[in-house]
Amino acid sequence: MAHSLTDRLTGSVVAVPPLARSRDLTLNEAENTKLIRHIEAGRIRTLIYGGNANFYHIAPSEYEQVIGYLAQAAGPDTLVIPSVGPAYGTTLDQAKVLRRYTFQTVMVLPHQGITTAGGVETGIKRFVQAAGIPALLYIKHDRYIEPENVRRLADEGLLSGIKYAIVRPDPAKDEYLRRLVQLVDPKIIVSGIGEQPAMVHMRDFHLAGFTSGCICVAPRLSGSMLDAIRAQDWAKAESIRQIFKPLEDLRNAINPIRVLHEAVGLAGIAETGPLIPLLSNLSESDHPAVREAAKELLQSNKSSAQNNPT
Repeated sequence: MAHSLTDRLTGSVVAVPPLARSRDLTLNEAENTKLIRHIEAGRIRTLIYGGNANFYHIAPSEYEQVIGYLAQAAGPDTLVIPSVGPAYGTTLDQAKVLRRYTFQTVMVLPHQGITTAGGVETGIKRFVQAAGIPALLYIKHDRYIEPENVRRLADEGLLSGIKYAIVRPDPAKDEYLRRLVQLVDPKIIVSGIGEQPAMVHMRDFHLAGFTSGCICVAPRLSGSMLDAIRAQDWAKAESIRQIFKPLEDLRNAINPIRVLHEAVGLAGIAETGPLIPLLSNLSESDHPAVREAAKELLQSNKSSAQNNPT
C-alpha cells in the first residue's frame, strides 16, 4: 500500500456512517450531506460506507447512483471508501462501475457461509485486477480468511489496509489477531469494532487506528480518544471510552446497524429514514433508550468541542 494512502486511512478515526434514505427508500442526498458535514466538523477525514450503510443489500441498479453521490459529497480533504460485495459475482460487476470513478480504495464486504479461505484470497485478487485499485480487507468472522492468505495478499500489494472486526469476549485474548500481526505489518490494520476494544487493539497489538459508528454522533470525542491512545494517556482514553459505552451497549444488545441508524436521527443530526430490507428499523419501544443515549453522547461531543476548540 502506498504510504500516502496509509496515512489517509489512519490520519483520523475512520467513520462508518449509515446511509440516509427517503420514505420511498431512495437515496436522500440532503440528509446524507448533513451527516457528512457533522462528521467533518469533528475533524474526521476518512469515511467508509459499508455495513452501517447496508451496502450488503444495495440494489445493483442503484449502485452507481450511490457511489456517484459519494464521489462528490465529502470535502476535498476527506477520503471516502465505498464497499463492494459480499458475493463474488457482485464484486466483479461493481468493479466495472468503480473504474469510472477515482476512489483510491474500496472495502470488500465479507461473505459468511459459502466460502473458503483460499477462495476468498482468489476472489480478492480477481476483484483488485478488475477494479484497478487495492482492496480494504474486512475480516469480521473466524475462518473467513487465514492470516497466511492475508499475508500473501499484502505482499502482492493488493491491500490498502485491513479492517479487523472479529468480536471476542476479551479483546486482549485473540490468537487470530496475534497471528495476523506476526505475519502482516500492523500499521496497515485498523481495529474495526468501535471505541470499546480500540485501546486494547492499539496498545497490545499495535494496530494503526480504529473505525467507529458512534463517531457519527460524537466525532470530536472519538478523535480525542485516538489522540489519547497515541499519546499513551490510557486514563483519558478509558474515560472517553466509558462515555461511548451506553450507546454501544444498546448496539450490542439490539443490533449495531439498526441502533446506529436510528441514533443519528433521534439525536437530531440527520433524518436517516427507513432501512432497506433485509434489515428493518427499530421498534418504537426501543426509541426512548436510544434517544437518551444518543443525545447524551452528542452533548458530550459538544462539550469536548467547546473545551478543545483547536
